[in-house]
Amino acid sequence: MSTFVYQPKGTCSTEMRFELEGETIQSLEVVNGCNGNLKGIASLLKGQNVNEVIERLDGITCGRRPTSCPDQIAQALKSYKATL
Repeated sequence: MSTFVYQPKGTCSTEMRFELEGETIQSLEVVNGCNGNLKGIASLLKGQNVNEVIERLDGITCGRRPTSCPDQIAQALKSYKATL
């Protein structure tokens, strides 16, 4: 199992900490942001394949912002895949 830490850009959240086993998400902790929503997203992502999560979350916006916490999760996972 490995830990991957990502600093999101353009969102209220300031850090995303992933525990991954290969391409499977074991856990996600998000610092700051919409606490309840992000805990819910983290719970839904547990056990999910990185590629499927990227496909589902990539490009989601928040209001007028060009990104969102879900989109930043996808960007983080793309960065993680680049390290494999």
